[in-house]
Amino acid sequence: MKISYDLHLHSCLSPCGDQAMTPAMIAGIAAVSGLDVIALTDHNSSKNCEAFLKACDHYGILGIAGMELNTIEEVHVVCLFEHVKDALLFDEYVSSKLIKIRNDPMIFGKQLLCDEFDNVIGEEQNLLINATAISFDNLFELMQRYHGVMIPAHIDKNANSVLSNLGFLPEDSQFRCLELRHKENYDQLASIHSYMKECLVITNSDAHYVEHINNPINFLEVEEKSVKAIIKKLKGNN
Repeated sequence: MKISYDLHLHSCLSPCGDQAMTPAMIAGIAAVSGLDVIALTDHNSSKNCEAFLKACDHYGILGIAGMELNTIEEVHVVCLFEHVKDALLFDEYVSSKLIKIRNDPMIFGKQLLCDEFDNVIGEEQNLLINATAISFDNLFELMQRYHGVMIPAHIDKNANSVLSNLGFLPEDSQFRCLELRHKENYDQLASIHSYMKECLVITNSDAHYVEHINNPINFLEVEEKSVKAIIKKLKGNN
C-alpha cells in the first residue's frame, strides 16, 4: 500500500525549532494536512517522543519515535525506532556522549519538554546541537543494538551532511536509505556516488516551523500501515 510521510520533524525541544512546534501541534497539523505517518527527530534527543506518540494516537495519525543525531564528524543522521522504549534508551546513550555545554536560550533558543497536551514540563539544560562522541562509521551497529534504522540526512546540503563533511559515501556502508533535500539532485549525485543506487531515497521537510511541515507529497510503498512495516522498508528489507 502507498502511504504519505514526513519523517524528519523538529519540536520545540530542538533549540532551532519554533516554540509553536509542540508535540500535539505537530501531530494535529500533520493529521489535518492528510499525512499518514510522521516522525519526531529532535537534535540529539528523543525526550519529547512519548508525548508526541500519545498526541499522534489522539489525532489518528501514525507516529514514529526518532532523533537527528549529530556525529563526531558533524554529520546529521536521522535515526528512527520501532519502539519508543528503544528511542529513549538510545537517548540515554547519546546524552552520555554529548559534549556538555549549557544552553543559552537567548542565543540558541529554548529547549522545551512537553506532555501530550503541550504543557511545558521542563527544559533541557545541555545544548543539543553539539556534536556527540559517536562516529558515523559506528552508527549502523548502534542502530542494530537499539533496533533502529539510520538515514543519512539531507546529503545534498552543503553543511552537516555525509557528503559535505566526509566528501563521500563510505564503501563499507550498510545503511539502505538516504535523505535528499531536493529530489532533483538525485541524478547528479548518483552519477558520482554509485552507492546511492543501492539505497531507497526519501525526501522530508526537516521542518522547524509549523508552516514547513509537508503536505502529502512524498509516498512509500509498504506492506501495511504500521511502524514495523515502515522501519522494515527503510532498512531495505522488502
